[in-house]
Amino acid sequence: MRTWLDPSAAPQRIGVLLFEAFSMHCLANTIEPLRAANSFAGRKIYDWRFLSLDGRPVTSSSGLLVAAHERLANHRGEMLVVMPSYRFLEHASAETARALRAAAGRHKVLAGFDTGSWLLAAAGLLAGRKATIHWEEIDRFAEAFPDVEVIRARHVTDGNRITCGGALTAFELVMELIGQRHGEALRLEVATLFMSPEATGPQSAPSARGRSVARAVALMQENLEAPLPIGDIARRVGRRQKELEARMKAELGATPQAVYRRLRLILARKLVIETDLSISEIALRTGYQDPAAMTRAFRGEFGLAPRSLRAN
Repeated sequence: MRTWLDPSAAPQRIGVLLFEAFSMHCLANTIEPLRAANSFAGRKIYDWRFLSLDGRPVTSSSGLLVAAHERLANHRGEMLVVMPSYRFLEHASAETARALRAAAGRHKVLAGFDTGSWLLAAAGLLAGRKATIHWEEIDRFAEAFPDVEVIRARHVTDGNRITCGGALTAFELVMELIGQRHGEALRLEVATLFMSPEATGPQSAPSARGRSVARAVALMQENLEAPLPIGDIARRVGRRQKELEARMKAELGATPQAVYRRLRLILARKLVIETDLSISEIALRTGYQDPAAMTRAFRGEFGLAPRSLRAN
């Protein structure tokens, strides 16, 4: 597994195939976590393109017109996300099936979001696979495609086929994929931005990998200006320090010290970009008594000094 600090991670090319009356909610929940991951990584780790069958603009169910970057037939990449949403039965045509079968040869992974599973199944691309769909359609889906093992789950991965049930599950699935590809620490970082329950409070975090790790990260976030010793954090979450270190390394791909430093530097970067505070004041607000020490850590993490970032 790649980790959040791996500088060798190449951008993952993702095509998002839209149809008339697609859900903007589903699209935003798919793309915004990827955009945030790029921002936090400081480089493009995800490269997405909006697609349509004919390359023409597509109108969402709410009336927003989205310009396609290109035709589906011209795109190749690591993942194709199929997103028809509301009028999926109209789009389950022979033309769509042919286009999706051809696209399967140009993409490593095919994903059906919301009702996209129906179009994949209609093209014969889910035969013998486990899959799910929006739960309003799950019984009809199972009846229409007996060769698909239909599961009532929020999202399902079976080899190089991925399916999920709707807009909120799309967000959960994309967060899961970010963690798998770039490490759980980056996933938590993105979750914090969107105030996902797993990052905003351990009591409401049933999806967090480990409750003690989620609580430890929450304590770190609450104490960025006056950092707590890792031993104190471990005691507060009911773990020995070595045990917390092992759990965090396994779940987040980084030690507690590295995660804590990263969270402090993320705050420093935010203050550099969004405020006029002096570097000395930013250092104090992120737990550094010595501005030079903060600058060295900042440069090591983001590749340039705070003043250079501000100037740019």
